[in-house]
Amino acid sequence: MENNDNIIQTEYSEIMQKSYIDYAMSVIVARALPDVRDGLKPVQRRTLYDMAELGLRYDRPYRKSARIVGDTMGKYHPHGDSSIYGALVVMTQDFKQGLPLVDGHGNFGSIEGDGAAAMRYTEARLEKVTQEVYLSDLDKDVVDFVPNFDETEKEPEVLPVKVPNLLINGADGIAVGMATSIPPHNFSEVIDGMKAYLKKPSITTAELMEYIKGPDFPTGGIVTNKDELLEIYETGVGKIKIRGKATVEKIKGGKEQIVISEIPYPMIGANIGKFLNDIYNLVESKKTNDITDISNQSSKDGIRIVLELKKGADTENLLNLLYKKTRLEDTFGVNMLAVAGGRPETLSLRDVIKYCADFQYELNDRKYSTLLGKELDKKEIQEGLIKAVDIIDLIIEILRGSAKVEQAKNCLMKGETDGIRFKSAESKNMAAQLSFTESQTKAILEMRLQKLIGLELEVLLKEHEQTLKNIATYEDLLDNRKSMTKLIIKELDSYSKEYGKERRTVIDNIEEAVFVEKPVEAKQVMFVMDRFGYGKTIDMSVYERNKETVYEDYKYVFPCMNIGKICMFTNLGNLHMIKVKDLPHGKYKDKGTPLDNVCNYDSSKGDILFMSSISQLKDRRIIFANSNGMTKLVSGNEFDVAKSTTAATKLLEGETLYAVGVIEAGDSLVYRTKRGMFLRVAAEDFPEKKKAAVGVRGIKLSPGDEVEEIYLIHSTDEVSVKIKDKEVVLNRLHFGKRDTKGVKK
Repeated sequence: MENNDNIIQTEYSEIMQKSYIDYAMSVIVARALPDVRDGLKPVQRRTLYDMAELGLRYDRPYRKSARIVGDTMGKYHPHGDSSIYGALVVMTQDFKQGLPLVDGHGNFGSIEGDGAAAMRYTEARLEKVTQEVYLSDLDKDVVDFVPNFDETEKEPEVLPVKVPNLLINGADGIAVGMATSIPPHNFSEVIDGMKAYLKKPSITTAELMEYIKGPDFPTGGIVTNKDELLEIYETGVGKIKIRGKATVEKIKGGKEQIVISEIPYPMIGANIGKFLNDIYNLVESKKTNDITDISNQSSKDGIRIVLELKKGADTENLLNLLYKKTRLEDTFGVNMLAVAGGRPETLSLRDVIKYCADFQYELNDRKYSTLLGKELDKKEIQEGLIKAVDIIDLIIEILRGSAKVEQAKNCLMKGETDGIRFKSAESKNMAAQLSFTESQTKAILEMRLQKLIGLELEVLLKEHEQTLKNIATYEDLLDNRKSMTKLIIKELDSYSKEYGKERRTVIDNIEEAVFVEKPVEAKQVMFVMDRFGYGKTIDMSVYERNKETVYEDYKYVFPCMNIGKICMFTNLGNLHMIKVKDLPHGKYKDKGTPLDNVCNYDSSKGDILFMSSISQLKDRRIIFANSNGMTKLVSGNEFDVAKSTTAATKLLEGETLYAVGVIEAGDSLVYRTKRGMFLRVAAEDFPEKKKAAVGVRGIKLSPGDEVEEIYLIHSTDEVSVKIKDKEVVLNRLHFGKRDTKGVKK
């Protein structure tokens, strides 16, 4: 029998909850979010460390990206080559990073969204700033090393970054249930803010912002909500509004052109193409008539998008239109989420600076503790060698009189003279008083005879003097926080001087763009739609000239106002509203546009039963008849609605509309059933109801019979149908009462 002793019964939901939390935390900490100390996500940290291990210094030749990716994946990051290469590519892109950390050689993509070449074609090495500010001192035990995924290698838990990289380069990442989005900032400003905190740890976020003005995007642009930045940086959450930089230039012929030289940071990549497409759409939809040509003249030297304008164009109003309707003004959502103390935390600007400052003290404490230990070891050896040089004759006598190395060692360390031949009792007595340490003894035994030269001895004494100075310096740094702070500030100043750049993004308060749409002159036009569902409007004069053929070429033809709306009723019982201004207005032979493109109508899911302008429906009655014969009249005023799509009538499950139309005096409805029954009812016989009502029964059906067709017959029409080779003229049928069976034909 099976032994059930080891089976543990647990609630399934508890296991799922625990497993999901474990997975979520793994994604958050080990993949998606940066660490506040070095501002790097694990894939970035591992890639940079691997490059350092491969010796890819800024002053050495480039190495194939494929080698870097493969080495990183095999040793430290087992999550696929695309994620590693993607991180490597981003770290080379100066239009995404405030401070690129990798020097790329080859095609690493463009600001317009072009992807990087395959990793086998590109090469990379570390930037100088990465080598000196991000990776130095790894050999001085400044950070903890942890086992890699298969415990065959060691990797740093965090890189010893000496600047607040989380702010300098920003971060973005999507974890499980949370995401981070931190904008890049100016290198020099961040360092100035860090120095201000080191000098005054009680500094407030508002005081910090005197140094760190706001984000500094690599693409430049203008931040327009300066007054909101303080709250964003205090809470770590908010929206930064950013505009591109657009200038107006005079060109020949008295015309002007708008030149966009800087774009909002969120526009980089494929969004530049979308921005241009949005401008094309504004021109096509007649939102503006001021733009005569659009050209993207961007190159490796920078962004340059040129909009040529017609003479006399209102440039200010046009710019406001671009800010309102395109991504020339965009928002950057800030969520300053990072791993702090091993868990995700939303941080304020001051929190980030504080964590980074604390990290600098920790790095320097460990660094100078390591260096102090080395200097103390050096001091011990130097003192031993200096003492040994003074009694070198005795030491030589001990070495020559010893039969084994162990005898000489014991004599030098413990004064044991047994078994050693001395020239005199005095030498033996002196030897018995020796007490060198083990490391001193080792150094003495390994000492070369050239150390006995006068100049060499002088060098040794100078080295010892320098060692004593170093020990005093290191002890002062470790014991005196002011000295350590002064040192950190001095280092930060040197980084700012060498790697600092001018601010690119302007921080300002700018009122929200207000676009005043020029009023369109109201006039009557003719709507036409062909049998393929392509619609447009034409001038009334064009209609008059083509009156003879227009009804042959088009399925729907009716007048409407160019500022009005068109109602479209479908067999699914829906009403779709179309703004006439959204339709193309052109020549008689122009194709028009599918109505699917200008409203929510989907031609693959329903058929158009009736169309009319909203003005033609007002104060008139519309008849609805469905597949079950339910019929009603509805006031046309009920369909003057703001919604683009709404229910035109109530249909029960399985019902569809068979007939919709405006009725006049003398109009009638003809029902035809599957078994050949016909019933003609005067339209006036049906009650007027609300559009949400079901209606009344129009025809009484025999068991097994069903409505096959419903015809709306106007008093002036003559409509005939063929039934079994017999023609039935519908408008000659005798009128019957509603809810009767009709006559057989």
